[in-house]
Amino acid sequence: QVQLVDSGGGLVQAGGSLRLSCAASGRTFSNSAAAWFRQAPGREREFVAGIDCSSISTYYSDSVKGRFTISRDNAKRTVLLQMNSLKPEDTAVYYCAAAVFCGRSPQTMGVPRSYAYWGQGTQVTVSS
Repeated sequence: QVQLVDSGGGLVQAGGSLRLSCAASGRTFSNSAAAWFRQAPGREREFVAGIDCSSISTYYSDSVKGRFTISRDNAKRTVLLQMNSLKPEDTAVYYCAAAVFCGRSPQTMGVPRSYAYWGQGTQVTVSS
């Protein structure tokens, strides 16, 4: 089984950067697709970025592509989300997630139901 702990959120001005970290435990993490989702108050949880089990493929929502970068280190059992050029509309609670499959399909990786394990969430607030 996999346990996830999110961290790295905070308050940042528009145009600034943050790096979110997800610490994973469990032997199956290296076989698990991982992703970041976000949810703002009154909004549906939305896909931000995903990465397959071996870092062969990455996927991004159109709203963050070119600004955010997802990466993972299976040896260290971590998933990172580097967020640059932040905008006020990026304000949300960000959640790390892991699946029970390797995952290399953007259609599969972009929906919350594909993920069995979730972090507790970390707040990102971008001021204007």
